[in-house]
Amino acid sequence: MMGRLYTAKPLFQARATSAEQEYQIDYWLLAAVFGLLILGLVMMGSASISIAEKTHGEPFYYIWRQALFIIFALVLSWGVLHVPTDYWNRMGPYLLMAGMVLLALVLIMGKQVNGSSRWINLGFFNMQPSELVKLFVVIFIAGYLVRRGGEVRSTVKGFLKPMLILGVVGILLLLEPDFGSAVVIAFTALGMMFLAGVRLWQFGVLILVMAIALSLLAYSSPYRVERLTSFLNPWADPFDSGFQLTQALIAFGRGEWFGVGLGGSIQKLFYLPEAHTDFLFAVIAEELGLGGGLLVVALFAIVVYRAFRIGHFALCHDDRFAGYLAYGIGLLIGFQALINIGVNMGMLPTKGLTLPLMSYGGSSVVSTCIACAILLRIAHQYPEAADTLLSARKEQRKAGRKR
Repeated sequence: MMGRLYTAKPLFQARATSAEQEYQIDYWLLAAVFGLLILGLVMMGSASISIAEKTHGEPFYYIWRQALFIIFALVLSWGVLHVPTDYWNRMGPYLLMAGMVLLALVLIMGKQVNGSSRWINLGFFNMQPSELVKLFVVIFIAGYLVRRGGEVRSTVKGFLKPMLILGVVGILLLLEPDFGSAVVIAFTALGMMFLAGVRLWQFGVLILVMAIALSLLAYSSPYRVERLTSFLNPWADPFDSGFQLTQALIAFGRGEWFGVGLGGSIQKLFYLPEAHTDFLFAVIAEELGLGGGLLVVALFAIVVYRAFRIGHFALCHDDRFAGYLAYGIGLLIGFQALINIGVNMGMLPTKGLTLPLMSYGGSSVVSTCIACAILLRIAHQYPEAADTLLSARKEQRKAGRKR
């Protein structure tokens, strides 16, 4: 699957192939996505009953809303399945501009929650533009790598141009502030460029510059410094700065191998803040144990693997945009899931990131389902059976010539 790494060629080498289009559904991807949605709805419902009863007087408030978000996301995804990938290539720059406008509107008229202005109140629900912007950035970068691929791989100027555009997006996100989304977008974009064959020294220099910049940003704000120090030793102040992380670690400890049973979590009873959003994985670990946690990790691993597999076959058909887009979606979902799980386990500093497809939040569910629908569309356009079909036809032609 993986080709040799050259200086100015993509890491995953594309082979030009041709075969008749066949209707194909990536059942592994579909099963993993639905598994995450269903398990997420059940566990989010379990984690939110207490807080919903206290704040809204209705224990199933968040469950019903999340179910409606999922239904809306699936209906929207069904429409996306019928959109050719070329359309996203053409719309990439416009989608990115629309995303920047939405991020600017958040700063002007955004709804403030826990000291951050990340949502726009639309009346019936709060939209979080940063979730959509993540997907828009992936679409834009995939198109840019096609239009300016040679320039990106051969010159510093071509490499820095998209980084400057993403710098504007990052500044808008940091003003909310949403440090977690900025990190996810940065790592996803860098990963896409690496897979597209950017020179290693350019990649290394940019990684160093970004690491320095992110470190300066982290230490420029008192609350970020507090999060970093509490992450390193949460038990030093377990009732203040380290409270959220210590409660999450207690949840992991109580879960042991097989958990305390569905609905049996103690930490979700007002001990663990944001149990139904950012720290849902801790509740999963407490109620379903190590087995449940590994199941969630396995489902995300399947999604990421299928995304890379789909991207590989798109490149085999010489569709670089679809290939890079599939890689980007896999990186986006994988990075966000990795960071969320790492934060829950105390391996990374606390960030306000949801667990894709599982945590409560309409914007996150909708944008991730759309991304998965785009993956399914690419898989439909470039079925894996194409290589087998092509080889069989070549053998048939050879046999015909011999006769």
